[in-house]
Amino acid sequence: MHDTLKKVLDGLMQRYQQRVPDVEGVIEAMLKEGIIAARDQIENDHIAFRTMGVPQFGIQSFEKIFLHYGYRKQERYNFQAKKLNAFWYAPPSPEFPRIFVSELRVHELSEVAQRIIHSYTDEVKTDPVDGLNLDNWEEVDAFLHKALWRLPTLEDYERLQQESEYAAWVIYNRYYLNHFTVSIHSLPEGYDSIQGYNDFLERNGFKLNDSGGKIKVSPDGLLLQSSTVAEMIEAEFAEGKKKMISGSYVEFAERRVLPAYSHLSKSELKREHRREGFEAGNADKIFESTYTTQTQKREVVK
Repeated sequence: MHDTLKKVLDGLMQRYQQRVPDVEGVIEAMLKEGIIAARDQIENDHIAFRTMGVPQFGIQSFEKIFLHYGYRKQERYNFQAKKLNAFWYAPPSPEFPRIFVSELRVHELSEVAQRIIHSYTDEVKTDPVDGLNLDNWEEVDAFLHKALWRLPTLEDYERLQQESEYAAWVIYNRYYLNHFTVSIHSLPEGYDSIQGYNDFLERNGFKLNDSGGKIKVSPDGLLLQSSTVAEMIEAEFAEGKKKMISGSYVEFAERRVLPAYSHLSKSELKREHRREGFEAGNADKIFESTYTTQTQKREVVK
């Protein structure tokens, strides 16, 4: 089962890296500065997916894939203003990333937005995950990268974007990996704090999401996160029209040591000694890495 999971995750990362140049850019900069000696030294804290909260999709559908591979469902999060629910899932063993899955509460949008979304999602009559052989990694990999509904029109995309940038992102990008997350605390001294790492990123020309500040800090001060602003991709819509839209991004997380284990040296620390889970306040701002208020800032970057 672990081998199947590894292949599914490798497939996700392969396409994500092709589509998000910042991933390669960050890795190359880390190699150049000697932060890491090889790519496989990067610890992936978590990966995230977005979905539509309609009967045949949503969290209840998507989670079946990773629950099958041994992930365990954890806390629920509510993002009131963005109309989102989310859960995170703990991996079957420490070498795998945590998973964060969110869904749009479609029924809370305007009737117009609901009608647009359902015109696409209703093309799928039953939960598509139920038809998958989850033990066949190639089948799962293909599903996570295929079109779930027809290509949206630019008009529908822009109408959804006015009301929910999350809705617009999902209607076009579907289950594309939204982001992966570099674990900062496992890096060498000088780069193992989010501030030091952000300095490194900006020194290398990466644009950071500054919604709520460049560093998002949990109330207990033990989970610190930052992220790049999402890549802009040229999207072709149903009628052949093209527009630069928000793609995916890279996140960075520093999980500090829990007070009970503060006596341990860095070499003794394991995952269970650090702050676990997520923080709604942090995640709320990280979501905005794909929002226009952030992506427009990429225009001033190299």
